[in-house]
Amino acid sequence: MNKILVIMPAYNEAESIQRVILSVKKEISQADILVINDGSRDTTSHIAKGLGVTVIDLPYNMGIGAAMQTGYRYAAAHGYDIAVQVDADGQHPPDQVKYLLSPIVEQRADVVIGSRFLGKGKYHPSFVRNIGMKIFSILVSLIMGRRATDTTSGFRAVNTKAIRFFAQNYPEDYPEVEAVVLLHKAGFHIAEVPVKMEARVGGQSSTTPLQAIYYMVKVLLAVFIDMLKKVER
Repeated sequence: MNKILVIMPAYNEAESIQRVILSVKKEISQADILVINDGSRDTTSHIAKGLGVTVIDLPYNMGIGAAMQTGYRYAAAHGYDIAVQVDADGQHPPDQVKYLLSPIVEQRADVVIGSRFLGKGKYHPSFVRNIGMKIFSILVSLIMGRRATDTTSGFRAVNTKAIRFFAQNYPEDYPEVEAVVLLHKAGFHIAEVPVKMEARVGGQSSTTPLQAIYYMVKVLLAVFIDMLKKVER
């Protein structure tokens, strides 16, 4: 049986994290749960610890890249076969994780991304966000030589080889798109599967329209720089 770790990055998610943890325990009972508390100012860490899961408290808000790399380093150090990112805001329904796991368990992929745009998804991003998503998908599709539909999705599962890679190589800011490019350059087999995603359970998104534009420009620059790098497993 594969040893599975659910990595749950969390920043001020006290309103939602209990529901998400309990849902993960119900839907993926064989998995261990690791919450990366990214400098939350609310009771996120206290709630998670009260539910009996492992919690790593970062000293301050370091961002999703640092939080996820912390999780991957933990997974590598503790010998996990599969790691799954499930965000603490409720947007990644744990009942969809099984669709991410199947291609990895069957050794058909090293990395599986849950796509909101395959099948009959109901995800409707804002105008600015939608433009960015389309630009990223077109760019990454050209780089990979095949269609990539949801490069900004953080709902992902990776096998042990990708765990070790991410433990050493993970982008710091806005990492989702850049991580796909690095994986491709390192020769990993990446697959997408259709999943349903939900609106966040509580709190609010930290990304404003202006930040979305900044995000788009910064990620595009990072991807172009990555194309010049030599990336090895």
